[in-house]
Amino acid sequence: MERALFAAAALLESGWARNVRFEWDERGVLTAALPGGMAGNAQVAKGPVLPGMPNAHSHAFQRAMAGLAEVRGHQTDDFWTWREAMYRLAANLTPDDVEAIALQLYVELVKHGYTAVAEFHYLHHGPHGTPYDDPAEPSLRIVAAAADAGIGLTLLPVLYAYGGFDHRALDAVQRRFAGNAESIGKLLQRLSAGPFRDPSLRLGVAPHSARAVDAAMLADVIAALRSVAPEGPIHMHVSEQAAEVRECVAALGVTPGRWLMDNAAVDRRWCLIHGTHLTPEELRRLRSAGAVIGLCPTTEADLGDGIFPFDVHFASGGRFAVGGDSHVSVSPFAELRALEYGQRLALQARNVSAMRGRPDVAANLWAGAAQGGTLALGEDAGCFSAGGRADFVVLDGSDLDFEELEAPAMLSVAMFSGERNRVRDVFVRGKAVVTDGRHVREEHAAAGFRKAVARLRGAGAP
Repeated sequence: MERALFAAAALLESGWARNVRFEWDERGVLTAALPGGMAGNAQVAKGPVLPGMPNAHSHAFQRAMAGLAEVRGHQTDDFWTWREAMYRLAANLTPDDVEAIALQLYVELVKHGYTAVAEFHYLHHGPHGTPYDDPAEPSLRIVAAAADAGIGLTLLPVLYAYGGFDHRALDAVQRRFAGNAESIGKLLQRLSAGPFRDPSLRLGVAPHSARAVDAAMLADVIAALRSVAPEGPIHMHVSEQAAEVRECVAALGVTPGRWLMDNAAVDRRWCLIHGTHLTPEELRRLRSAGAVIGLCPTTEADLGDGIFPFDVHFASGGRFAVGGDSHVSVSPFAELRALEYGQRLALQARNVSAMRGRPDVAANLWAGAAQGGTLALGEDAGCFSAGGRADFVVLDGSDLDFEELEAPAMLSVAMFSGERNRVRDVFVRGKAVVTDGRHVREEHAAAGFRKAVARLRGAGAP
């Protein structure tokens, strides 16, 4: 069979198109996306075809505690008290746990339509900061899990140097995350060498936040990345929490967003994670720079972060992507639904992610997040364009609720109706990774995950 897929309907960058023939080369790189084509010897998709969705922000290990921080432990329970539960989990993780949890997560992500993931990876050391014999051990476990699951990976080693804006030392648990520009640079060099240059692996870097790095470290870690991956992406938590913004202003005299733009040349290679409390002027400057805002609506809701002003950002043509973050959800459909519903609640209006000439909310959200996510993960070309990855998500055209519907309505139902996963097939770089809703590694992944969480929970971790 040819390296080709034929779709009766497909969501291209220009909108929905009929009878689209996709072709790709032996590397899994698209060479053509031709509307009005013929199937020929191509595989025929059994439902509408969407571009694969990048997951722009992942802490894979947190999948092991999803739903387990929902009992109030403090009079003012918030992100900061949730973080203590997360730290208890992090303190108990072994490299085997890291790989097992990541594999289970990545299988789930692919089954729900994510075809690549940006792993914001900060578990660099053993408990209490004890170095591993091989400093790259935890990173290599993430690389192995992604390869096993068949998902594209952008690995973002995190620079985490301080415990707060006052540059206080990291506490006992945080010392697992510790690093400096030199150590991150050496890790990037190791990962860029020989056997790790898999075509599905991209390298970037993640200065954790304005509270965890200083200006000199920020410049040095960007320079370290540029020496290894000149076009590699840079991700950073920015203005997620109102308390974070207040503390930054008190300590540094400016907001986190302003501090970042005063100390780095933010451009299209940057993805600012959350950005919940960025000011209108900061958002305007970021849009002008071409930066991507990485939104994680289900985690942001779970942690009580607040609601990002997406209505203005969308109407102004701002780039955006979605991520799973703590993975209380593993579905891009759920993230996009939460993004739209948050705006409806805040504005007391419906169908916010639309404008004149672009009334289809589901198509706007999926296409926008796929395009922004592609850029955020450091890919070479946009989704469904020549030179881009042959990543496809095929909806199940036989789904009960799709009866007699056209493709745009099917996507709308998949995104805004019920919790059932309506993804039938998923291709990553032209390879079928999910077929008829089944991932070939799901039983193996589940067995490893059960073993890991049984040990962790037996040790008292969430």
